[in-house]
Amino acid sequence: MILLRSLLFAAIFYPGTIAYVAGCFLALPFGAARLRDVVHAWTDFHGWLCRNLLGIRTHLDGRIPAGPHLIAVKHQSMYETIEMVRLTRGPIVVLKRELSRLPLFGWATRRYGVIPVDREAGASALREMLSAGQAALATGRPVLIFPEGTRVRPGEAPPLRSGFAGLYRALKLPVVPVAVDSGRLWGRGLVKRPGVITFRVGKVIPAGLKRPEVEAAVHEAINSLELTAQPRP
Repeated sequence: MILLRSLLFAAIFYPGTIAYVAGCFLALPFGAARLRDVVHAWTDFHGWLCRNLLGIRTHLDGRIPAGPHLIAVKHQSMYETIEMVRLTRGPIVVLKRELSRLPLFGWATRRYGVIPVDREAGASALREMLSAGQAALATGRPVLIFPEGTRVRPGEAPPLRSGFAGLYRALKLPVVPVAVDSGRLWGRGLVKRPGVITFRVGKVIPAGLKRPEVEAAVHEAINSLELTAQPRP
């Protein structure tokens, strides 16, 4: 039954995503705000499918403050990349450059507001990310980043990528760390298991700290969940 539900989710979500991308094209003449409305409707669609088809629910432990912040999130699955947009309603998203270059979908992400990162391009990629970050800062929207740079398995806690510290220093924004335990239910394969995924919002970390301080604080906060805990009933 779990496999069947996972297959049905894929059969509905991905064609539905194409429809929402088409909706972004239709919304564009009415302004960026209307395009963001379509994107947020897509995240609601994803959340509805997860709850009602996969049996996956979100438990938000804490409150994500309003206003411009750098929101640093643990990354274990695709789930939080979409759910965090739903929870924060309008962030600029730091994401892999490959995603921003996908046909149609990449166009929609760029119009929505992203900071594309080429993880293999070294210093030039960092300079481009910081430039895009400054443009994002002018919008007053929060910036959403997955500071480990890639998905990790439950229990893994790799060091943060250097781009996080560069963006933190350049934007001069406080950091909202968010721990996630999605990997227990939503792995890299097709099967998604029912249960509750917790998003634990940590204490806001002030702007202006030295790199070792902010990296240590964020690393501790985003890894604060007991990743081996059993799913809630």
